[in-house]
Amino acid sequence: MNEIYDFIKSCGTYFLATADGTQPRVRPFGTVNIFEGKLYIQTGKSKDVSKQIQKNPHVELCCMKGADWLRVSGELVRDDRREPKADMLAHYPDLQKMYSADDDNTEVLYFKNATATFYSFTAAPKVVQF
Repeated sequence: MNEIYDFIKSCGTYFLATADGTQPRVRPFGTVNIFEGKLYIQTGKSKDVSKQIQKNPHVELCCMKGADWLRVSGELVRDDRREPKADMLAHYPDLQKMYSADDDNTEVLYFKNATATFYSFTAAPKVVQF
């Protein structure tokens, strides 16, 4: 899990793909956190991405650094507890201008039934399931 987190974090930006009916939607994200041994991301419940995830939780995340890239596919599960929200915002203090662990909009989601695949132009893929 830490290897996945470290790679995503080192990229700075990753791209999250969701489905809007039959239309794929991809957008940049920057938040990633490990809380209670699970890989979390953060967004706002009022955003289209949140609505798409609630309708279809199957997503893919992709990021690249140099000749290496990572793809994580799985389901995202909303965690409405205050603790993971507060922990995420503690790691991203700039977001505290827009989000609060106590508001009705902040959403944190963790990956479930996920597969992470590390790819490289110079090595065979490495697969990690979590």
